[in-house]
Amino acid sequence: MMRVTKKLKDYIEQQILPIYEKNDTGHDIEHIKYVVKRSLEFANQFPHINLDMVYAIASFHDVAHHIDKDKHEILSAKLFYENEKMKDFFDDKQRIIIKEAIEDHRASLEYEPRSDYGKIISSADRTTNIESVLKRTHSYTTKHYQDLDLCQMVERSYNHMLKKYGGNGYAKNYCYDKDYEQFKQDVEKILKNKWEFTRKYLEVNEIMDLKEKAKLFAINAHMGQIRKSEPDKPMIIHPISVGMLLEEYGYDEPVVAAGYLHDVVEDTKYTIEDIKKRIW
Repeated sequence: MMRVTKKLKDYIEQQILPIYEKNDTGHDIEHIKYVVKRSLEFANQFPHINLDMVYAIASFHDVAHHIDKDKHEILSAKLFYENEKMKDFFDDKQRIIIKEAIEDHRASLEYEPRSDYGKIISSADRTTNIESVLKRTHSYTTKHYQDLDLCQMVERSYNHMLKKYGGNGYAKNYCYDKDYEQFKQDVEKILKNKWEFTRKYLEVNEIMDLKEKAKLFAINAHMGQIRKSEPDKPMIIHPISVGMLLEEYGYDEPVVAAGYLHDVVEDTKYTIEDIKKRIW
């Protein structure tokens, strides 16, 4: 099988890839390595594919994200096309195909990519790991939507994943990719439980400490319950009050967490093992 030309690879690694240090973590060098690897794998599914072109497309596709996130595919394609060194590796026809493929890589594209190269990069750019996409959306949100509070950030991430990867999500795939199919199933599952989604978001982005995990678990466990002594008030008021009181008196995290959770086993379907699994 053909391999990527060493001179092309050396030039891109030395002159292009370092630019990704300017991007947010969702579009950084690790993301590019991921897309390059997948692009070269997917190239095997198409006849007569030039691996140098595939490599160039994957390497350039997000290079201008730090300049303008909303038009980065157009600017990235422009940076490739105006790069004089690329003329040493590709003829005019190939450069146009590469330019168009970079322009066509976004999941929100309203038309089908214009070439097989566009289909390869578009498919390779899809995330196949829930933790990765939660980290990327959090990084993107904290950089571009700094006025949002934590609840609003979680809500934005939830709506983004629902719109992009849900049952009728706009993110299409043009290659056989078993990892992406499994990812879609996992996403649909977690989107059905907003509490589980919130817990995962906070946990993955290392926002949630033991106390917050316990509070969130208690809120979910006591959902819909009312106080026996005060039927007009929700059950959760009592464990929340106990946890906050313990925290106010300076007790450490495990004790405060126990305050939030102290009625869960007695009054809900959850067991000690469930708590251990979800909290610790």
